[in-house]
Amino acid sequence: MKEFKINDEYNAICEWKKTRNGFKHEATLLRNGEEIISVKECYLNRTWESYEFETVLRKLLKKANILTEEERKDFLENGRMKEKERVDNLFGTISMVAKIGEIMCDDKKSANDWKKRMITAGLPVTFPDDWETLSEEEKESRMNKALEVRT
Repeated sequence: MKEFKINDEYNAICEWKKTRNGFKHEATLLRNGEEIISVKECYLNRTWESYEFETVLRKLLKKANILTEEERKDFLENGRMKEKERVDNLFGTISMVAKIGEIMCDDKKSANDWKKRMITAGLPVTFPDDWETLSEEEKESRMNKALEVRT
C-alpha cells in the first residue's frame, strides 16, 4: 500500500492485489480521510509505468475531476521526477560500490566478478547466457556502459 498526497484536502491510497490472471492496482481517493471514489487497473504480467501506480492514479484523478488538466499533469510529472531521482541515486550508489572492485581486486577477472555481484545485488538484471564466454575486456566494457546509463 502506498499513499499519495494530492493536496491539503485529498490523498490517494493505492494497493497492489493478485487476480486470477495477473494482478491489479486499486486507488481510492480520500477527502479529509473520507473515501470518495475508487478505481482499478488490471494487468496480466507487468506495467510499463514510470513509477508504481502511475496509471491507476491518472485514472483516479481524471474520474474525480478535482484538479485542472494542468494540475493533473503537474502531479503525475512530479511522481515521474521523484522516481527518476530515486533510480538515479540507486544507480549512482551501485556504480560507486561496483567500481570499488577496480581498486580492491588484483586482476580484471576478480574486478569483473565483484562488479557483477554488486550489480545483481542492487538491480533486477540478468546477464546473457553467453556471459562466461566473453573476454574480460568485453565484460568490463558492457558493465561500465550499463552503469554509465544512469550516472
